[in-house]
Amino acid sequence: MIAGDRCTRACSFCAVDTAKPLPLDAGEPQRVAEAAQRMKLKHAVITAVARDDLADGGAAHFHDTIEAVRRFNPGIIIEVLVPDFNDRDSAIETVLAARPHIFNHNLETVRRLTPEIRSRATYDRSLSVLAKARQRGHPGLHTKSGLMLGLGETPEELRTALADLRRIGCDLLTLGQYLQPTRNHFQVVEYIHPDQFKAYGEEARKMGFVHVASAPLVRSSYHAADFNPEPPAAGATQAKI
Repeated sequence: MIAGDRCTRACSFCAVDTAKPLPLDAGEPQRVAEAAQRMKLKHAVITAVARDDLADGGAAHFHDTIEAVRRFNPGIIIEVLVPDFNDRDSAIETVLAARPHIFNHNLETVRRLTPEIRSRATYDRSLSVLAKARQRGHPGLHTKSGLMLGLGETPEELRTALADLRRIGCDLLTLGQYLQPTRNHFQVVEYIHPDQFKAYGEEARKMGFVHVASAPLVRSSYHAADFNPEPPAAGATQAKI
Protein backbone atom coordinates (compact mmCIF):
# COMPACT_ATOMS: atom_id res chain seq x y z
CA MET A 1 0.00 0.00 0.00
CA ILE A 2 1.45 3.32 -1.08
CA ALA A 3 0.72 6.99 -0.36
CA GLY A 4 0.68 6.58 3.41
CA ASP A 5 -1.57 4.91 5.97
CA ARG A 6 -4.05 7.75 6.50
CA CYS A 7 -7.18 7.80 4.37
CA THR A 8 -9.31 10.82 3.56
CA ARG A 9 -12.44 8.66 3.60
CA ALA A 10 -14.22 6.81 6.40
CA CYS A 11 -15.86 3.73 4.91
CA SER A 12 -17.82 1.79 7.51
CA PHE A 13 -16.20 -1.53 6.56
CA CYS A 14 -12.56 -0.46 6.56
CA ALA A 15 -10.02 -0.43 9.40
CA VAL A 16 -7.61 2.04 7.77
CA ASP A 17 -7.33 5.22 9.85
CA THR A 18 -9.16 8.32 8.65
CA ALA A 19 -6.94 11.36 9.24
CA LYS A 20 -5.20 14.24 7.52
CA PRO A 21 -2.63 12.52 5.30
CA LEU A 22 1.07 13.30 5.40
CA PRO A 23 2.86 14.59 2.28
CA LEU A 24 3.74 11.96 -0.31
CA ASP A 25 7.17 10.36 0.01
CA ALA A 26 9.01 10.86 -3.27
CA GLY A 27 11.34 7.98 -2.47
CA GLU A 28 8.55 5.45 -1.99
CA PRO A 29 8.26 4.24 -5.61
CA GLN A 30 11.90 3.16 -5.70
CA ARG A 31 11.69 1.48 -2.30
CA VAL A 32 8.61 -0.46 -3.42
CA ALA A 33 10.46 -1.51 -6.57
CA GLU A 34 13.51 -2.61 -4.60
CA ALA A 35 11.32 -4.58 -2.18
CA ALA A 36 9.64 -6.39 -5.08
CA GLN A 37 13.09 -7.18 -6.45
CA ARG A 38 14.34 -8.56 -3.13
CA MET A 39 11.25 -10.73 -2.79
CA LYS A 40 11.62 -11.88 -6.40
CA LEU A 41 7.97 -11.14 -7.08
CA LYS A 42 6.44 -12.22 -10.36
CA HIS A 43 3.11 -10.47 -9.68
CA ALA A 44 2.84 -7.25 -7.68
CA VAL A 45 -0.39 -5.69 -6.44
CA ILE A 46 -0.05 -1.96 -5.74
CA THR A 47 -2.82 -0.23 -3.82
CA ALA A 48 -3.25 2.98 -1.85
CA VAL A 49 -5.43 4.88 0.55
CA ALA A 50 -7.80 7.47 -0.89
CA ARG A 51 -6.01 10.81 -1.20
CA ASP A 52 -8.76 13.34 -1.84
CA ASP A 53 -6.40 16.00 -0.50
CA LEU A 54 -4.33 15.77 -3.69
CA ALA A 55 -5.42 17.34 -6.97
CA ASP A 56 -4.85 14.06 -8.83
CA GLY A 57 -5.90 11.77 -5.98
CA GLY A 58 -2.41 10.26 -5.93
CA ALA A 59 -2.51 9.10 -9.57
CA ALA A 60 0.99 10.39 -10.39
CA HIS A 61 2.35 8.48 -7.37
CA PHE A 62 0.75 5.30 -8.75
CA HIS A 63 2.31 6.05 -12.14
CA ASP A 64 5.78 6.57 -10.67
CA THR A 65 5.51 3.40 -8.57
CA ILE A 66 4.41 1.27 -11.53
CA GLU A 67 7.29 2.54 -13.64
CA ALA A 68 9.81 1.98 -10.86
CA VAL A 69 8.60 -1.55 -10.18
CA ARG A 70 8.82 -2.41 -13.87
CA ARG A 71 12.28 -0.85 -14.20
CA PHE A 72 13.67 -2.90 -11.30
CA ASN A 73 11.71 -6.06 -12.17
CA PRO A 74 11.55 -6.69 -15.94
CA GLY A 75 8.74 -9.06 -16.88
CA ILE A 76 6.80 -8.63 -13.64
CA ILE A 77 2.99 -8.54 -13.82
CA ILE A 78 1.71 -5.32 -12.29
CA GLU A 79 -1.79 -5.05 -10.86
CA VAL A 80 -3.11 -1.83 -9.37
CA LEU A 81 -6.01 -1.53 -6.94
CA VAL A 82 -6.98 2.11 -7.13
CA PRO A 83 -9.44 4.47 -5.41
CA ASP A 84 -12.00 6.21 -7.61
CA PHE A 85 -9.99 9.45 -8.05
CA ASN A 86 -13.41 11.14 -7.99
CA ASP A 87 -13.69 9.85 -11.57
CA ARG A 88 -11.24 12.47 -12.90
CA ASP A 89 -10.30 11.58 -16.45
CA SER A 90 -6.82 13.05 -16.09
CA ALA A 91 -6.08 10.94 -13.01
CA ILE A 92 -7.30 7.73 -14.63
CA GLU A 93 -5.25 8.54 -17.72
CA THR A 94 -2.15 9.06 -15.60
CA VAL A 95 -2.40 5.56 -14.14
CA LEU A 96 -3.21 3.99 -17.51
CA ALA A 97 -0.21 5.71 -19.10
CA ALA A 98 2.08 3.54 -16.95
CA ARG A 99 0.51 0.43 -18.57
CA PRO A 100 -0.39 -1.81 -15.63
CA HIS A 101 -1.51 -5.26 -16.69
CA ILE A 102 -4.56 -5.28 -14.41
CA PHE A 103 -6.61 -2.26 -13.32
CA ASN A 104 -8.63 -3.10 -10.22
CA HIS A 105 -11.21 -0.90 -8.55
CA ASN A 106 -13.64 -2.45 -6.10
CA LEU A 107 -17.37 -1.94 -6.32
CA GLU A 108 -17.40 -3.28 -2.73
CA THR A 109 -21.18 -3.82 -2.45
CA VAL A 110 -24.49 -3.57 -4.26
CA ARG A 111 -26.12 -0.29 -5.27
CA ARG A 112 -28.62 -0.10 -2.39
CA LEU A 113 -25.97 -0.53 0.31
CA THR A 114 -23.30 1.72 -1.18
CA PRO A 115 -24.29 4.94 0.66
CA GLU A 116 -24.13 3.17 4.02
CA ILE A 117 -20.97 1.18 3.37
CA ARG A 118 -18.74 3.47 1.30
CA SER A 119 -17.67 6.98 2.32
CA ARG A 120 -17.94 9.63 -0.42
CA ALA A 121 -18.05 6.94 -3.10
CA THR A 122 -20.92 6.14 -5.44
CA TYR A 123 -21.89 2.98 -7.26
CA ASP A 124 -22.12 4.65 -10.65
CA ARG A 125 -18.82 6.51 -10.21
CA SER A 126 -17.04 3.22 -9.61
CA LEU A 127 -18.60 1.72 -12.71
CA SER A 128 -17.52 4.79 -14.67
CA VAL A 129 -13.90 4.45 -13.52
CA LEU A 130 -13.81 0.80 -14.57
CA ALA A 131 -15.50 1.55 -17.88
CA LYS A 132 -12.96 4.24 -18.76
CA ALA A 133 -10.06 1.97 -17.88
CA ARG A 134 -11.47 -0.84 -20.01
CA GLN A 135 -12.27 1.32 -23.00
CA ARG A 136 -9.22 3.54 -23.02
CA GLY A 137 -6.39 1.47 -21.62
CA HIS A 138 -3.90 -0.48 -23.73
CA PRO A 139 -5.31 -3.45 -25.68
CA GLY A 140 -4.01 -6.05 -23.23
CA LEU A 141 -5.39 -4.42 -20.10
CA HIS A 142 -7.72 -6.42 -17.85
CA THR A 143 -10.14 -4.76 -15.46
CA LYS A 144 -11.01 -6.27 -12.13
CA SER A 145 -13.45 -5.59 -9.31
CA GLY A 146 -14.62 -7.18 -6.10
CA LEU A 147 -17.53 -7.26 -3.69
CA MET A 148 -17.88 -8.19 -0.05
CA LEU A 149 -20.81 -10.44 0.80
CA GLY A 150 -22.74 -10.67 4.04
CA LEU A 151 -23.58 -6.96 4.27
CA GLY A 152 -27.28 -7.53 3.74
CA GLU A 153 -27.37 -7.77 -0.04
CA THR A 154 -29.87 -10.09 -1.70
CA PRO A 155 -28.86 -12.67 -4.31
CA GLU A 156 -30.72 -10.69 -6.97
CA GLU A 157 -28.96 -7.47 -6.01
CA LEU A 158 -25.63 -9.26 -6.29
CA ARG A 159 -26.52 -10.65 -9.71
CA THR A 160 -27.47 -7.16 -10.85
CA ALA A 161 -24.11 -5.81 -9.67
CA LEU A 162 -22.27 -8.57 -11.54
CA ALA A 163 -24.31 -7.84 -14.66
CA ASP A 164 -23.40 -4.15 -14.34
CA LEU A 165 -19.71 -5.06 -14.16
CA ARG A 166 -19.94 -7.30 -17.21
CA ARG A 167 -21.83 -4.61 -19.11
CA ILE A 168 -18.80 -2.31 -18.85
CA GLY A 169 -16.38 -5.08 -19.76
CA CYS A 170 -14.96 -5.98 -16.34
CA ASP A 171 -13.51 -9.47 -16.74
CA LEU A 172 -11.86 -10.36 -13.40
CA LEU A 173 -13.84 -10.76 -10.17
CA THR A 174 -13.36 -11.43 -6.47
CA LEU A 175 -16.15 -12.29 -4.02
CA GLY A 176 -15.40 -12.66 -0.31
CA GLN A 177 -17.05 -12.65 3.10
CA TYR A 178 -17.17 -9.32 4.92
CA LEU A 179 -15.66 -9.54 8.40
CA GLN A 180 -16.19 -6.73 10.88
CA PRO A 181 -12.73 -5.34 11.82
CA THR A 182 -13.85 -3.71 15.11
CA ARG A 183 -17.10 -3.32 17.04
CA ASN A 184 -17.27 0.27 15.73
CA HIS A 185 -17.53 -0.85 12.13
CA PHE A 186 -20.52 -2.10 10.12
CA GLN A 187 -21.88 -5.32 11.58
CA VAL A 188 -21.94 -8.57 9.63
CA VAL A 189 -25.51 -9.28 8.58
CA GLU A 190 -24.96 -12.81 7.30
CA TYR A 191 -22.21 -15.40 6.96
CA ILE A 192 -22.48 -16.82 3.46
CA HIS A 193 -22.01 -20.58 3.19
CA PRO A 194 -18.98 -21.73 1.15
CA ASP A 195 -21.32 -23.66 -1.16
CA GLN A 196 -23.14 -20.42 -1.96
CA PHE A 197 -19.85 -18.72 -2.76
CA LYS A 198 -19.06 -21.58 -5.11
CA ALA A 199 -22.46 -21.20 -6.78
CA TYR A 200 -21.98 -17.46 -7.21
CA GLY A 201 -18.57 -18.10 -8.74
CA GLU A 202 -20.06 -20.51 -11.26
CA GLU A 203 -22.75 -17.99 -12.16
CA ALA A 204 -20.12 -15.29 -12.65
CA ARG A 205 -18.11 -17.46 -15.03
CA LYS A 206 -21.24 -18.17 -17.06
CA MET A 207 -21.77 -14.40 -17.27
CA GLY A 208 -18.39 -14.06 -18.97
CA PHE A 209 -15.86 -13.26 -16.23
CA VAL A 210 -12.63 -14.91 -17.36
CA HIS A 211 -11.25 -15.36 -13.85
CA VAL A 212 -13.24 -15.55 -10.61
CA ALA A 213 -12.17 -16.08 -7.00
CA SER A 214 -15.23 -16.68 -4.84
CA ALA A 215 -14.90 -18.03 -1.29
CA PRO A 216 -15.24 -16.71 2.28
CA LEU A 217 -11.57 -15.76 2.70
CA VAL A 218 -11.13 -14.22 -0.75
CA ARG A 219 -9.91 -10.62 -0.79
CA SER A 220 -8.95 -8.24 -3.59
CA SER A 221 -5.44 -9.62 -4.03
CA TYR A 222 -6.26 -13.23 -3.07
CA HIS A 223 -3.97 -15.53 -5.09
CA ALA A 224 -3.70 -12.68 -7.59
CA ALA A 225 -0.97 -14.47 -9.53
CA ASP A 226 -3.37 -17.31 -10.38
CA PHE A 227 -4.45 -15.11 -13.27
CA ASN A 228 -1.39 -14.41 -15.38
CA PRO A 229 -2.11 -12.14 -18.35
CA GLU A 230 0.29 -11.82 -21.22
CA PRO A 231 2.45 -8.71 -20.68
CA PRO A 232 1.66 -5.96 -23.23
CA ALA A 233 4.08 -5.82 -26.10
CA ALA A 234 7.03 -3.49 -25.69
CA GLY A 235 6.19 -0.05 -27.03
CA ALA A 236 2.46 -0.71 -27.01
CA THR A 237 0.56 2.51 -27.48
CA GLN A 238 -1.61 3.98 -24.74
CA ALA A 239 -5.10 5.06 -25.67
CA LYS A 240 -5.97 8.54 -24.47
CA ILE A 241 -8.92 9.57 -22.34
